[in-house]
Amino acid sequence: MSQTVDRALSILPLLAEGPADLGRVADRLGVHKSTALRLLRTLHEHGLVYRQSDQRYRLGARLFALAQEAMENLDIREIAHPHLARLNENCGHTVHLAVHEEGEVLYIDKVESRYPVRMYSRIGKPVAITVAAVAKLLLADLPEAERRAVAEKLEYPMYTARSTAGPAAFLKELATVREQGWATDLGGHEESINCVAAPIRGADGRVVAAMSVSAPNVVVTADELLTLLPLVRRTADAISGEYSGRTPVATPTTTPDRDTE
Repeated sequence: MSQTVDRALSILPLLAEGPADLGRVADRLGVHKSTALRLLRTLHEHGLVYRQSDQRYRLGARLFALAQEAMENLDIREIAHPHLARLNENCGHTVHLAVHEEGEVLYIDKVESRYPVRMYSRIGKPVAITVAAVAKLLLADLPEAERRAVAEKLEYPMYTARSTAGPAAFLKELATVREQGWATDLGGHEESINCVAAPIRGADGRVVAAMSVSAPNVVVTADELLTLLPLVRRTADAISGEYSGRTPVATPTTTPDRDTE
C-alpha cells in the first residue's frame, strides 16, 4: 500500500511540470501503463488530476483548492511562537514577529527580554516603517514598482541622526536588504536600541513575515548583537520550513561564533 501511495504522489510533481500522457507517466514511475492508469483514475476521481480532451493529464482544480484552504488556515504566529521562545531563552533579548498588512507593518507576537532594561513595544502596534528592520525585510520583498510607489508616499521622520532621510535612501537600503537577505536597525528609531532581523518565507519563496531580536546598548553593543544574526537567520529558516511544509530545520540552541554571514 505504501508503494502505491508513493507512486500516486509521485505523479503530482510530474504534472506540475505540465500536462503528460499515460505513457510518460508510466515511464516516469517505471510501471506498466495499466498500473499508471489505475493511479491516474483514482487521482482523477478525487479531483487531484484532470484528463484533458487530448487524453493528457494535468493537475486538478481540487488540488489548488486544498492548497489555498491549507494556506488560509495556517497561523504564522502559532507556528513561529515556539521558535521565538527558544531563541529568547538562548539570547535573553526581546524577540518580535511582524507582518505587512494594509500598508502597515505590525507586531503580531513578542517574547519579552529577561533583562531589566528593555525596549518598549506592543503587539498590534505599527512599527516605524522607514527604519524598523522587520519593515525593511517585508517591503524589500515587494515587486520593484510597488516598492517605489510605497517609498514615494511614505513620510520620513528623523527619529535620530541615523534615521532614513527620504525615498532615495530608503529604496537603496531596501535593495541592499533584498540582496543580503537580512536587515538591521542600528539606532535608527531610538539611539539606544539596536535590532537584527530575518525573513520568514512561504512555500513560494515570498516573505510572509519577519522576525527580529532587539536590545538596548546598555545590555549589548550593536556589534555584540550582530553576532546573533546567524542564529536569528537559522531560526527564521526553521519557521519558514515548518510554515511552508518543507522538512523543518531544528532551531539552534547555542549562540554562534562572531559571524554575520
